[in-house]
Amino acid sequence: MIRNISLALVVLIASTQAYAVESLVTLQSNYSAKETADRFESIIKDKGFTVFTRIDHQKNAASVGLALRPTEVIIFGNPKIGTQLMQCSQLVAIDLPQKVLISEDADNNVWLSYNNPEYIKQRHNIEGCDKVINKISGVLGKLSNAATSK
Repeated sequence: MIRNISLALVVLIASTQAYAVESLVTLQSNYSAKETADRFESIIKDKGFTVFTRIDHQKNAASVGLALRPTEVIIFGNPKIGTQLMQCSQLVAIDLPQKVLISEDADNNVWLSYNNPEYIKQRHNIEGCDKVINKISGVLGKLSNAATSK
């Protein structure tokens, strides 16, 4: 009996890992955190996206006497794309609008991260909307590469 339970557990873990998708896409930037965030914001505005807010966590931490390496979140969106995704699954609205995190690690490397659209698809059990997911993946990839690459 214990052997059967152990075997079932191994099969469950293996099958879960086979379908797991990385939840974040992370790119290293060739620029400082501020410059990366500025570049990203400028690029998305030029492409017609709405910037809802830009949160400077380092500045907020300093305002209460705490230290934090550069850490910014830009929340942005485009209703032409986001609405299509919400039409596939209204629950996806909890993950919208899109956001990117620009952060600097302890080694002074700068990173830009965003939610992987494939993870969002998996998280919300979205079916039949691969065209929209692929479009979002492509756009996020292009925008992020443009902001982080020289």
